Amino acid sequence: MDSVYITKTASFLPNEPVESAHIEEYLGMVGGKPSKAQNLILRNNQIKTRYYALDKEQRVTHSSFDMAKLAIEKLFDQNLNADTIELLAAGTASQEMIMPSHGVQIHGEMGGNKNTEVVSFAGSCCSGIHALKYASMAIASGDKSNAVAVASERLSAWMMGSFFNEEFENLKRLEQDPMIAFEKDFLRFMLSDGASALLLKNTPAESGLSLKVEWIELTSYANTMPTCMYAGADYNSDGELQGWCGFQERDWTGRSLFALKQNTKLLGENIIKLGGRFLMEVVQKRALKQEDIDWFLPHLSSMYFRSKIFQELDSLGFTIPQERWFVNLPAVGNIAAASAFIMIDELFRSGRLKKGERILVMVPESARFSYAFVYLTVCDNEG
Repeated sequence: MDSVYITKTASFLPNEPVESAHIEEYLGMVGGKPSKAQNLILRNNQIKTRYYALDKEQRVTHSSFDMAKLAIEKLFDQNLNADTIELLAAGTASQEMIMPSHGVQIHGEMGGNKNTEVVSFAGSCCSGIHALKYASMAIASGDKSNAVAVASERLSAWMMGSFFNEEFENLKRLEQDPMIAFEKDFLRFMLSDGASALLLKNTPAESGLSLKVEWIELTSYANTMPTCMYAGADYNSDGELQGWCGFQERDWTGRSLFALKQNTKLLGENIIKLGGRFLMEVVQKRALKQEDIDWFLPHLSSMYFRSKIFQELDSLGFTIPQERWFVNLPAVGNIAAASAFIMIDELFRSGRLKKGERILVMVPESARFSYAFVYLTVCDNEG
């Protein structure tokens, strides 16, 4: 098996950062009224700024494909361009169309003259790591000598106030003081847009630092857990989750069927506990010790979970001191599948890494409770 190295990283965040006070100037208000839940949500998630591929007139400034292309182009140099990429592996939680796939649409935006292999992963927060693992395995097997793993999101498209207007009007006919369900509303104040790309090769960079991919572990608890976060679906009269094609067309907008929804009670009861359970499996399998982690990069949907994760690790006897944590959620928001890549990129370019340091990346996915851990070693061209 060949060794695998992340030799370059890049990100693209659209437009200017948006402060919390201005969120609904970009997303619009539901029913023309400010959200009653906004202040509570922002107090818990502690996100100060986020990015939207929108202007204040709700006009789209970048597609998810545009942002991915712009992030990838930042990787280009005299040896890498659209024609020399041997594999493009893409992930997203916010597909802009059912087909063609997210990956080939990015490839189409990139242009170039040479065809290449493209794979696409769509789901939720782990889909970026799925892309990274596919790319890593392609290089480790000797099938490719380079690959780009990219994750991009345009979640603002799912959060605009106009998205909920028909449901709001239906509620207004039934209630004196209508209010969109918290399970839909709270995600509007947590999510962000952006893209990030990683260049993987079978040799480290000729100069500077690289990140050696030691291992990537993923798992799903969907066989034992119900759905927690969903879009393009809703529960039918029998209490079963049903996809959009099983509903009448009038329900697609009348029930805001394509809006992101999350069962916050189910989330709170399980997301930390199951993540801790899988980590202990990984610890045993990989003989991982706390002292083998110099940097811990947890993907957080909300800063509310930071202390919860720390407490869970402590209770499991696997405490990771807070000074080893690297988190950028308050500055960039929750960019779903792109969040882990953006953390890796920011840390990699920060100048803080030293040869020999080891990085553990953690990505929980609430959709139906999946988890990913990535273990990296900082190295140079001498190993």
